[in-house]
Amino acid sequence: MSEDVFQSPKKKGRIAIFLSGRGSNFMAIHDAIVAGKINAEIVLVFSNKKEAPGLKVAQERKLETLYLNPKEYPSKEAYDEAIIQEIKKRNVDLICLAGYMKILTALFCNTFKNRIINIHPALLPSFPGLHVQQKAIDWGVRYSGATVHFVTAEVDMGPIILQAVVPVLQNDTEDTLSERILKQEHKIYPETVKLYFEGSLEVKGRRVFIR
Repeated sequence: MSEDVFQSPKKKGRIAIFLSGRGSNFMAIHDAIVAGKINAEIVLVFSNKKEAPGLKVAQERKLETLYLNPKEYPSKEAYDEAIIQEIKKRNVDLICLAGYMKILTALFCNTFKNRIINIHPALLPSFPGLHVQQKAIDWGVRYSGATVHFVTAEVDMGPIILQAVVPVLQNDTEDTLSERILKQEHKIYPETVKLYFEGSLEVKGRRVFIR
């Protein structure tokens, strides 16, 4: 049986950003778009948190924002279904998770297969989940970093697109390591979005090839 192959589109893309906090990676992506480095536009900044600082930043940047209260929906699936309808209305090509602290349902992930990307502050598949910078220190690894990956229903386990390596120093704390990793996140996340809309990403099974 032949392997499924996905090729990212070569076009001016329409992006939705999902965030729950300050959204520094959202700002890095938007800055790259404004600078003409990414052939895309952000058509929606969405949050599950009404007071997310990133929503205010988006509004200051004259971008459309949307907040939906998860407590107003009877299930996770119902909540994600409502978001799906909002995404489809805006003809979104790519969803970028930028600190979105809510696990997406399989329904959502399958609806937008190969059209959702996330950044994780570790070198996946090592250290999925939360507080991973502290885990890297606790385990005594010499290198950590950041990973941009496609999102699947299995959390932090989607095909890896780009990674950046950051040394773990002997005197690192969770905060100091997080800060150095974040600087690399702001480089590789916009670069991934750029490659996506240049039509340069090809997915074969678990592997992503950059053409």
